[in-house]
Amino acid sequence: MTRAISIDPEVQGGTPCFAGTRVPVQTLFDYLARDRSLDYFLEQFPSVRRDLALEVLAQAGKLVSSRKDRPAA
Repeated sequence: MTRAISIDPEVQGGTPCFAGTRVPVQTLFDYLARDRSLDYFLEQFPSVRRDLALEVLAQAGKLVSSRKDRPAA
């Protein structure tokens, strides 16, 4: 788990959120999937720091890269 993500049953029912906020991480991916920029997302959610969003994206990229090297089950 990355320091950028917090999972707390008392915050959004345990949904993974950006650390120190109540903004679900999934929201960033939803915005990007709808062709919104990172800057737009950050404007809409000023409680999310840019460094946290970039860390989440970097970790997701590493996860995807590591998965493509594994043979399909």
